[in-house]
Amino acid sequence: MKVIYHTLCAAALAVTSPATAKWTTMPDTLPVAVAKSQMTVVAGPGWNQNSARPFKKGESWSIDGPLLNTIDFYAGIAGGESLARERDKKRQPLPKFTADMLPTDVAQLYEQTARITLGTSEFSVDSMEPTVFLNRPGFKFTYHYTRPDEELTRNGEAQGVIVKGKLYLIAYNAAALHYFKAGLPSAHVVMASAYLK
Repeated sequence: MKVIYHTLCAAALAVTSPATAKWTTMPDTLPVAVAKSQMTVVAGPGWNQNSARPFKKGESWSIDGPLLNTIDFYAGIAGGESLARERDKKRQPLPKFTADMLPTDVAQLYEQTARITLGTSEFSVDSMEPTVFLNRPGFKFTYHYTRPDEELTRNGEAQGVIVKGKLYLIAYNAAALHYFKAGLPSAHVVMASAYLK
């Protein structure tokens, strides 16, 4: 287990080197707007923002590096829009959000998007339940997946809500070995602080 732990740490450091991405430490106690939207969160200690924006209307943070954990923000996704940027619109078009989606439909949208963008067939939604998000009745779902180039299982939890026909979603993903449980309380702090102006 120690060997796997140290291997993951080394890989995370390699991915987060200045040559590949710029990371900015987020303020612990001040609300910050995420995904260039009206949604704000309070980070709490340890989170760093990735300068790259892999999502159309979103951004990604990490505590230990993106190979170990991330928290992803999707804000104001309107009808007809996808969660991520299209890579191959002709051969692998991304699914689109619609304002009439049920929570189970949103979970399926997230799953299908992940399968295409990660290139994996190993993705399963594990649970679905109601929750309060952005001070509104929202939903929460959990999932797990494996990327095609590795054997490491990753766990995830997403919380979201549809407001005035637009989707707001925060998803926490981390290596199942140690990192998911270790970082989940910090992710919950961020999710609980989410506020829509």
